Amino acid sequence: MKTKFVLAAFLCFLPLRLCPAQTVDEIIKKAIDARGGIDKIKAVQSERITGRVSFSQGLEGALLLELQRPHELHSEITIEGQKVLRVYDGKSAGWSVNPFTENKDVVEMSADELKEMPEESDLDGPLVDYKNKGQVELVGKEDLDGKPVYHLKVTSKSGEVRSYLIDASTFLTTKWKGTRRIGNEPLPWESVLSDYRDVQGLKFPFKIDQGSPGTEYKQTLTIDKVEINPKIDESHFAKPVVAQAPGPATGPAPSKP
Repeated sequence: MKTKFVLAAFLCFLPLRLCPAQTVDEIIKKAIDARGGIDKIKAVQSERITGRVSFSQGLEGALLLELQRPHELHSEITIEGQKVLRVYDGKSAGWSVNPFTENKDVVEMSADELKEMPEESDLDGPLVDYKNKGQVELVGKEDLDGKPVYHLKVTSKSGEVRSYLIDASTFLTTKWKGTRRIGNEPLPWESVLSDYRDVQGLKFPFKIDQGSPGTEYKQTLTIDKVEINPKIDESHFAKPVVAQAPGPATGPAPSKP
């Protein structure tokens, strides 16, 4: 009897990933359905997201992110009347402007940055049509802040590896971990997604806490509005023409959640 009791107690400490789990395809299907379903996701041709971003240095700014199929991206953060820009034409060119750095001119994205842009500007996300985008592996079922989550390892065609933690109850993404390039330096990066809300039948996180662990790079994105299929001026995805005055240094501009 004692042996059975000790064995039962031991089993309580086994990792959650050893419990019977669903297959990768089943988890991904439920994650896509939780967002609103494949048909509604595919029907989105463009998005406009507006909100606010708070940096660890005490600075705050207004956020604008525009995305358009197949891979066009325009993001801007306005701080103290100045705009930090990131633009990708959806094909082969991208630019950034940061008036808070020494070089205030329009800067062309490096080859490494351009390699990451198709994934960053993907309206559908990595799990939709994942077999054509790379590889997804089920690491297991784990615990995140007292809640069970499925841990998916996503490897894109460009070689970028990220971990996505999917809530085992809602099947919404609660966190992703990977790397992000700040200037020319790749840093570990984490994003925690919360406050999911319904927008025309699709679920979006309206709060994102992100940053690089152990560094000063920390940001909180608070979304005010998500627009589905807005009309976006094509000039937003062309090379920017700006003239900015100097200002204090800040953290990096946020990317798509």
